[in-house]
Amino acid sequence: MKSLELLAPARTVEIGIAAIDCGADAVYIAGPAFGARQAAGNSVEDIARLCTYAHRYGARIFVTVNTILYDHELPQARELVAALEKAGADALIVQDPAVLEMSSSLPMHASTQCAIRTPEKARFVESLGYGRLVLERELSLEQIRAIAQAVDAEIEFFVHGALCVCYSGQCYLSEYLTGRSANRGECAQACRSLYDLETAGGQVLLRKKALLSLKDYNLLHRLEDLAGAGVSSFKIEGRLKNESYVRNVVKAYSEALDALVARYPEQYCRFSFGHVRNGFTPHLDKTFNRGYTQLYLDGKRGQWSSMDAPKSMGEYVGTVDRMKPDGFVLRPSDPQLKLANGDGFAFTAPDGSIVGFRADVCDGFRIRCKRVEGLKEGLRLYRNISAEFERQLEAARPVREIDVQLNATIAHGLLMVTAVTEDGRQAVEQAQTPPDLAREPEKMLLSVKSQLAKRSGHYAFREPAVSVEGTVPFMGAAFLNGIRRALAGQLDQMEVHARPLKKGVVNPAVAAPETLTYKANIANARDRRIYAGRGAKSLEDAYELSHRPGVEYMRTKYCVRHELGLCPRQGKTQKAEPLFLRNGEKRLCLKFDCAVCEMTVTDA
Repeated sequence: MKSLELLAPARTVEIGIAAIDCGADAVYIAGPAFGARQAAGNSVEDIARLCTYAHRYGARIFVTVNTILYDHELPQARELVAALEKAGADALIVQDPAVLEMSSSLPMHASTQCAIRTPEKARFVESLGYGRLVLERELSLEQIRAIAQAVDAEIEFFVHGALCVCYSGQCYLSEYLTGRSANRGECAQACRSLYDLETAGGQVLLRKKALLSLKDYNLLHRLEDLAGAGVSSFKIEGRLKNESYVRNVVKAYSEALDALVARYPEQYCRFSFGHVRNGFTPHLDKTFNRGYTQLYLDGKRGQWSSMDAPKSMGEYVGTVDRMKPDGFVLRPSDPQLKLANGDGFAFTAPDGSIVGFRADVCDGFRIRCKRVEGLKEGLRLYRNISAEFERQLEAARPVREIDVQLNATIAHGLLMVTAVTEDGRQAVEQAQTPPDLAREPEKMLLSVKSQLAKRSGHYAFREPAVSVEGTVPFMGAAFLNGIRRALAGQLDQMEVHARPLKKGVVNPAVAAPETLTYKANIANARDRRIYAGRGAKSLEDAYELSHRPGVEYMRTKYCVRHELGLCPRQGKTQKAEPLFLRNGEKRLCLKFDCAVCEMTVTDA
């Protein structure tokens, strides 16, 4: 049977706990350094606290150590890995293979920054000692299937959240434009910036558009296809997102995975244990998004760009009908639309920027708010924060419970109760019953069942089967509750029978693909001084080479020409000549590699 894992992001330990409560089988989070998101670090002590909480459900904690490391940072990284292992981390997500040699017991997962998109690259990366491969997002189902069939490693794939326009780990545009390197956790998100699009002759085709910004991934309804292609871990992007985002998205995907397991109970199971009960109803459209896409999953191009809305615009709600001194009146797109005090709204300003504001009071479609620069009659308005939904998220928190089956026996003055958890732990509690006999034995047995079948801690004790030999004693609620609490205490002392993670095996016989160069961000782990391709004497040298003028700052499956209907393959007569992006004094050159249907970005 194949275990399916829902992997959630966490900026903080509190968000990680919320993700587990909403159904995550695993959480990925950064430690205090080397986590590829400088704004999302956590102490080792906090990581240990999260591990303790997760392990109650057999859930796992993966820690990101996935920046490129300079040689002088290796001792610090080694100390961090040792501390994370002691804290209870279950695996590390790694880009730099130097980390592979820092622990002999922790499973290592090859970060999406390793840019794995071919079976050849996958086999080589696996041979370095990785037990799991996190694939590129720009792959089709057939490409995923081919990679999964080529390796023994587990396959992890992103299913939701923001999309980097560039192949992961190979974007140097932030470093070039701002000096902030994406591979060092400092990405400035140059892909969300506004650009003018120009021809070689200087003709402006578009002004102030986020021409490199993609919509967000949403594969909620494709989980069965992905599982069939070989994916076992379904990853949600968002280590910088807030708690309400993570809770909403995790619960939506957890319910979808539960439905998949229910359809194929002999084929799939969830990786961790526990059932999420009650709580809010998830709505992905009410959470931060730039519009949704399935990208290249079906091997076809579509409208992937969010050039008009590089930030979250939310749902279209109508136009500004008329302005008022203290706000405005909305002409709604749907007369049944319900607004609430505190709703957030957004519109696109003439300069292409996104302007957002909060409503103080919503009285029907009469909205009172502070003065908003640029807000005027006729503007299209979007709601990007639903105050009512946010309140539901906060008020209706789900509960995650481990189911426990009970059997009770009453015989010869003793009550013996056996408890078996869904992960296989077993506890037995036995106690001398009170001397008085029950006046109504049948009612007493019903009371035994109802008192034992309650929640204690994070355990949901199911109604037991009760067998009786002889008379039925009177057992009060306090006595029976004590039995249940004692069973919970025993179970807490036992280690959850968690499903194992795959560990990698080093295989020196697998050679690096000839196409691999220093741009792939994979040093040869067997001799880190020899960079796996050619052209660099050391990691530092390779890293500097990748940032010099003239190199490709970005290579992407996304194509501006195709997005604008100018692709020769769309029946246009134009040749795929370069176009240019301008942002102030910076000018970038877009070139089109039509043989492989990719676009590159270099300096102009």
